[in-house]
Amino acid sequence: MLPSPTDPTLLNRELSLLKFNERVLAMAQNPSTPLLEQLRYLCIVSSNLDEFFEIRISSLKEQQRQTPALVGPDGYTPGEAFERVQAAAHLLVEQQNVVLTDHVLPRLEAEGIALLEPANWSDALRDWAYAGFQSDVMPMLTPIGLDPAHPFPRVYNKSLNFIVALSGQDAFGRSASIAIVQAPRALPRVIKIPPEISGIPHGYLLLTALISAFVGDLFPGLDVKGVYQWRVTRNSDLFVDEEEITNLRHALQGELSQRNFGAAVRLEIDEDMPTDLEVFLQQEFLLQPQDTYRVSGPVNLSRLMQLCNVVGRPELLFPDHRPEIPPPFDAVSDSPDALFGAIAQQDRLLHHPYQSFQPVLNFLTAAAMDPSVVAIKQTIYRTGEDSELMRLLLAAAKAGKEVTVIVELMARFDEQTNINWAARLEEVGAHVSYGVVGHKTHAKMALVLRREKGHIRRYGHLGTGNYHPRTARLYTDFGLLTADQKLCEDMDKVFSLLTGLGARRPLKLLLQSPFTLHETMLALIRNEVVNAKAGKKARIMAKMNSLLEPIIIEALYRASQAGVKIDLIVRGACALRAGVLGLSENIRVRSIIGRFLEHSRVFYFYNDGAENLYLSSADWMDRNFFRRVEISFPILDKALKKRVIDEAFTYALRDNQLAWRALPDGCYVKVKNSSKPFSLQDHLTR
Repeated sequence: MLPSPTDPTLLNRELSLLKFNERVLAMAQNPSTPLLEQLRYLCIVSSNLDEFFEIRISSLKEQQRQTPALVGPDGYTPGEAFERVQAAAHLLVEQQNVVLTDHVLPRLEAEGIALLEPANWSDALRDWAYAGFQSDVMPMLTPIGLDPAHPFPRVYNKSLNFIVALSGQDAFGRSASIAIVQAPRALPRVIKIPPEISGIPHGYLLLTALISAFVGDLFPGLDVKGVYQWRVTRNSDLFVDEEEITNLRHALQGELSQRNFGAAVRLEIDEDMPTDLEVFLQQEFLLQPQDTYRVSGPVNLSRLMQLCNVVGRPELLFPDHRPEIPPPFDAVSDSPDALFGAIAQQDRLLHHPYQSFQPVLNFLTAAAMDPSVVAIKQTIYRTGEDSELMRLLLAAAKAGKEVTVIVELMARFDEQTNINWAARLEEVGAHVSYGVVGHKTHAKMALVLRREKGHIRRYGHLGTGNYHPRTARLYTDFGLLTADQKLCEDMDKVFSLLTGLGARRPLKLLLQSPFTLHETMLALIRNEVVNAKAGKKARIMAKMNSLLEPIIIEALYRASQAGVKIDLIVRGACALRAGVLGLSENIRVRSIIGRFLEHSRVFYFYNDGAENLYLSSADWMDRNFFRRVEISFPILDKALKKRVIDEAFTYALRDNQLAWRALPDGCYVKVKNSSKPFSLQDHLTR
């Protein structure tokens, strides 16, 4: 349906994020998705919703407290937005429950992969489960009977808990009513059952089932009227007063210890929990009925991801994908001279996961081991706890090279991992900086300084994604290995700005947030408007994860009204209304949801045939333009430029298997297969 002329020109961010998760859930409903991958998509939706409530719903609740009457650019007050978002979230969770319990789990059971419920346990399985409960679980549990001497326990964010309805009198003559049992984090949530006990190849039981079945042993002499799982989600956004702190690392460590006990924002409960117990928990956590979600499976659904790793059933998974090592890196020897020589010869473009991340690791390995390399500079946003890249930087520092690492301590949910790596780097003599307080360092770049023929030559890697080898197998990202001296000099200037103090230095090729990226994107959009009004061909294509920044959106609307043809490929949240007559009829928005997570950011402007093409670490969001250190780098080589245009845009706009089309009201419809089937990701995987 078309919005009326009085409708706001921007869509609600949270509702758009939920629409994205609907598209992810659709992958679990798609019959062409292998069965274990369907379960994986359900787990991904669950994990996404956890973060959605921890961050976005928490923000909405804060807005309700601070500015309840303020009408946002989407036309809603915080209260109105909250009501609509909660209603949409409930529908999504209900749909998720149906897909899990009515479709995925029964089909898995038919394949010999099952979660065995106590009602279906054989005598042998019950004996095995009870023995495990007695030896491994019960000693870890601390039942808490609620009375004036035993107040409600402190509950950890997203922890598994049980509320137990009791009757009778205990040893002290106290009347029993309600008890709380908390499942320690050390206990596994999914337990593999030996096939000879389960009677099937892959039988599992949930910790939830184990505790529910034998919880009576914790309350001898009392009658257990019911036991019900639940968990609470808390505000997990960190607050650090950046004007008051003197040491960001120490301040952040103090804040991290409190993250898991923030204000409650969501209550998930067993679908069978009686209303009186539901109300009791709501009152305890100061939550309302709309904050409460009944679930038919486990409250911590993402824990079922373990089942996706079942051994011996490859036909239930996506076909194994082994990314190629592209030329010339497939033929380059272990010699640093050969590797750096290949980069010096011409820029080298990598497209992960279709091409291996190994050339990037080889580049940094050569830098760490080559005696001609005198310095390495690197930004780190997410690397993971077990990082080969970080070990290379540690080795380089131990070898006496000048290693400078910009570690972003405020990378959400990776803060502790990054703090640990920063400490280890400092121990071996690396120069560790935390960037600029108030501006997250989100840029992805590595710079190597190498002595060649008596001079220092720079080599660089610039990317759209993190230096994380595991996600490089799952996320689509572009990376550029280059010896272009203008690009590398610009990188050096950015590093100097991040580690030191001083005035902003002009860059020749790189665009940088918070300085030039936003103004340059606006200028390039306006240039297309000028060309369109002059009767010239005008074209904009952009690919990103999220599109929310209102000034950019307004510029795109004006470009559309001037006749500029605009194609936007936005995986997640998009506040722009596409295809509105008189506003954005020349703008098409697509979302690609498939096996790999579309993560690259690519910006294209026809520019009267000059074709400006940029790769970037930045989405078109307020935070990326104004509150982060981001970079955007041009692709200058004509052959590489054509390749990026094809792989980022041409194939995506042909896709009729994974693509969704945005409607003016923010809903999405699957692109119909009106011609020969074509999948962007399948095409690039071949």
